[in-house]
Formats: sequence, structure tokens, C-alpha cells
Amino acid sequence: MRFQYKDHEKLQIHIFSFLAALAFKLKEFTYWCKNVNYPDEPCIFALWHAHQCGLYSLEGRHKTNVMISRSKDGEIIARAAEIMGLKTVRGSITRGGASATLELVNRIKRGENGAITVDGPKGPARVVKKGIIEIAKMTGVPIVPITWYSPSKGYIKLKTWDEFRFPLFCRKMLMYYGEPIYVSPDADDKEIEDKRKLLEDRMNLQYETVKKDFFSLIKN
Repeated sequence: MRFQYKDHEKLQIHIFSFLAALAFKLKEFTYWCKNVNYPDEPCIFALWHAHQCGLYSLEGRHKTNVMISRSKDGEIIARAAEIMGLKTVRGSITRGGASATLELVNRIKRGENGAITVDGPKGPARVVKKGIIEIAKMTGVPIVPITWYSPSKGYIKLKTWDEFRFPLFCRKMLMYYGEPIYVSPDADDKEIEDKRKLLEDRMNLQYETVKKDFFSLIKN
């Protein structure tokens, strides 16, 4: 679904989304990412908002649905994501959340993957919100925490709440897929909170582990 914008806004969106997609296309010659432990079954990928550029490194981009906000910035990101082979679901907690969640649930039930920035759209950074747990409860598929990392200094880091980063000259990167987390279909509030905390702890620990073991993981 596309939204109504003024003519000058449409031009801006078209230009910036094209440039964003072109930047990633060009990076295919200078950017290399190894996927480790990619899951065999449908799942919901959990990642930090700052690391959403890592989605362009997913092996299964063509069957992965990313929830993206309905803002003008979100429109640019969505168009670039679609050019790179990702599927998008438009909405966030603040705008279009219910319809976007239902659409994402339906796509996952059809055998596709989901991907959610679990501390978005406005933070706090690295604090998991419970929405992904509830979606896992409704769909019956596991949550897979992913870590996108490189020791390279070749990032553009933005001064945003999440310290968003764009890999400019990162020649070697790693996308690591953690152990799946399952949520029972009859999970009560306590289980939802327990699984939310478990996911948060796993993601923070996994990030530190990947940083420490990066060179051994990249060689295997």
C-alpha cells in the first residue's frame, strides 16, 4: 500500500529511495557478509533498530517481511528494501499497528519469515518490546535473534537514539542466527514477559559473544 504525498514529496522519496538502493547495489563489490546458523524453518527474526541495514544480508530476503513505519522516512526505507528483494508490511506501534500486525501474522502463517526491530520505533535502545512475543504466540513460529557485526571502523554512525549505522567500507561482516525461542499458543502475561526478557538477554549476550568470537566464526 502506498500513501498520498505532495508532488515534491513524491520526487524526494523517489530520489532518496533510488540512491539508498543504488548504494547497497554498489556495495556488493566491496561488502561481504557471512551467514552463520541460518534457520531451516519459518521464523521471526529479531534485531536491534540500529542494525536494520543487516537485513540486506539475509539469505532468505525474498521470503522475509519487514515491518516499516508509515512515515515519509519509512516510505524511503520501504522502497529501497523492496528494490533489494525484501518484502514490507507498512505500520508501527504508533501508526497502523493493528492492521500491520495482522498482515504480518497472515504472511508468516503462509510459510514466510517476519523481521522486527524489537526496540523500535523510538526506543529505548536494546530494550525488547513485547510485540514480537505476541506475534510468535499467534503464529506458532519461533523467534530467532540475529546479530549483525563487523570489527571494521567503516561505518557511518548517526547521532540518533539507537546509534543507527550504515556499513560504508566494511569488507567482512557476520550475520549470526541464535537459538530459536518458542512461545506457547496459550501463553499468559507472565510467560510473555518471561520470553520478552529471555529474548532481550539472549540478544545482548549474543552480540557480545559474536564480537569476541568474530574471527573464529568468520573462518568456520
